[in-house]
Amino acid sequence: MTETIDGAALLDEVEAFHRRFNVFPHEAAYVAVALWDAHAHLLDCFDSTPRLAFLSPEPGSGKSRALDVVETLVPRSMAAADASAAALFRSVAGIDGGRPTILFDEIDTIFGPKAGDNEQLRGFINAGHARGRVMYRCVGDGSNQQVQGFPSYCAVAVAGLGSLPDTILTRSVIIRMRRRARNEKAEPFRTRIHIREGNEIRDRLAKWAESVEKQVAGAFPALPDGVTDRPADVWEPLLAVADAAGGEWPHRAREACVTLVNASRANDKGSIGIRLLTDLRDHVLIGIDRLPTVAILDRLNALDDAPWADLNGKPLDNRRLSRMLGDYVTAEGDPVVSRNIRTAGGVLKGFFAKDLEDAWARYCPPPRSATSATPLHPSSEQLNL
Repeated sequence: MTETIDGAALLDEVEAFHRRFNVFPHEAAYVAVALWDAHAHLLDCFDSTPRLAFLSPEPGSGKSRALDVVETLVPRSMAAADASAAALFRSVAGIDGGRPTILFDEIDTIFGPKAGDNEQLRGFINAGHARGRVMYRCVGDGSNQQVQGFPSYCAVAVAGLGSLPDTILTRSVIIRMRRRARNEKAEPFRTRIHIREGNEIRDRLAKWAESVEKQVAGAFPALPDGVTDRPADVWEPLLAVADAAGGEWPHRAREACVTLVNASRANDKGSIGIRLLTDLRDHVLIGIDRLPTVAILDRLNALDDAPWADLNGKPLDNRRLSRMLGDYVTAEGDPVVSRNIRTAGGVLKGFFAKDLEDAWARYCPPPRSATSATPLHPSSEQLNL
């Protein structure tokens, strides 16, 4: 008779194993990481797999230790810090065995300012989140080469300093690690002892995954309100795992989802274009429907904690402002362009708030309160509009 495995109790064990060696920043992180470990055993049930990213601003924050523990719990773990792109293609394609779970430590060496020539690895990590994606490479010798598609779909966990490109961040469960405080304790991870303990839990995760595979494959879990688009793609597999496990996990998973999605949004500074749109809305075009370009630049360049006064050593000028805003369109679908504004001193080129309203609604975070979004007064003489 096949032994029935209690999924909720098993996930409790996974979480407890992490808690012994890892100090995560909040409860939601323990829930998310345990679910991610389990989802790696059910990869073929999902349309996509979220990346798991342990990031911190400084070394010594427990990122590598978190990967060490994950490594013991996931199927066919492959530490790939120094793996070539060719080795990864062969591994994920199953040429040298089953599909691995890829673990990248020091991911900043691939995506950071000192990344160098790692374009193939970057492409691999970007492409492999969606089932069915392949990467095409020429194989063979000399002139006898053929184009071959290599599957790239696999679970990937990374750890590194700083941040990651938006293409990775938006597809990731992000755990922002920090150094342990003096009152935060963690058990030392002893490789000879604890790998064996983690592998025992891993093997039971694999058996449980087999027992719920059909249930998970047909699941479309309910998502918390407001979790849509990329965050929904990230969390749907993890919520499906939680629902299959039962117990408190469906509730805890959705609480963790809301916590981490909100944290990700709060930390999302957006592109330089979104920053420009947001500053125009929150600091420049407040209570007025139009403003000449000269006054807009004056206000933007006077903002504290904003990049406009020093863009690669130069302040934002009218040419770059026009070029950046021209990437967006009005509600009618026309590019945002400067228009004539009649002032007391004559006709000047400038921008209308109405032309930017559609871009504000589509791209910017919710507006600040009226008290915190007070317009600055330009240092030049106020124009009479």
